[in-house]
Amino acid sequence: MQNQTSMKMAIVGVGAVGAATAMTIVLRGHVHELILIDKDAARAKAVATDMKYGVPLSPLMTVRAGDYEDLEGAGLVVITAGINEKAGGATDRSDPAGRLRLLDTNVKIFEDIVPRIVKVAPQAVILVATNPPEPLVEVARQLAGHDRVMSTSTALDSLRFRVHLAERLSVSPAYVNAHVIGEHGTFSVFLWSSARVGSLPIKNVLAKKNIEFEAFRKAVEDDVRYANITIIEGTGASQYGIGMVVGRVAEVILRDERAVFPVGSHNRDYGITLSLPSVVGAAGICDVLMPEMTEGELAGLVRSADRLREVTGKYLR
Repeated sequence: MQNQTSMKMAIVGVGAVGAATAMTIVLRGHVHELILIDKDAARAKAVATDMKYGVPLSPLMTVRAGDYEDLEGAGLVVITAGINEKAGGATDRSDPAGRLRLLDTNVKIFEDIVPRIVKVAPQAVILVATNPPEPLVEVARQLAGHDRVMSTSTALDSLRFRVHLAERLSVSPAYVNAHVIGEHGTFSVFLWSSARVGSLPIKNVLAKKNIEFEAFRKAVEDDVRYANITIIEGTGASQYGIGMVVGRVAEVILRDERAVFPVGSHNRDYGITLSLPSVVGAAGICDVLMPEMTEGELAGLVRSADRLREVTGKYLR
């Protein structure tokens, strides 16, 4: 493994997702210093102050509000800033655009944020948690002038996939292995062919239980694809699951763990950012592990890539 990167990190955007991410970071305790930055400085200060009173219950660290000049020496900057699904009108299950409706607004926000990050912390990995993540990685790469840009992408979708499979099959999700790849959106690809409970393929498990596959597949995919909308309908924001995912990915980067997640990065073969199982470490993406796929799954990945290239092209020079 490489030497660990700086154990200082920042979160830009202290809304629902940013605050949930900060809480995860504090509880996991693998950061020495956490800087919270928000256009509403009073909010960033209040969240940091609230959290620091709980720090004595966790491994000791510093949590404070700051500004971009405080990013010097940071090994990782997480961007959660931007308009969310509810405010951006992306909560209609029948809308094929989905999270892509947020792109225009969030590109403008990134055009302000990313250059300010790179000016002070040119060495930092940039982790995008703002929606839609894959196009925003492309925009951030262009603005940053380097490839140490990645997104959480379908890491959360894959966890949701595991949870919904586990609930229906009455097993712990810890023993379900299943991936969603491509896009964190309506064109995501579920890898049913490699989904397993223990070492047993999901289709074999379903056959043993006399469960019809196609109806099961549709129900699970619908639950996963629209999980964010279901959550937003109840609370107004989908924040805790993604906050936990961002916190774990951040920990992996800062500790150079070389863990494997389905996360988003620019893929030269497809000419766009896609979410694929990837080795994550101090440099961000260390390697991409192209999974085995059926012809149908591969076609789905190609469709996802084509769509992302189409919607992202106008924002790239």
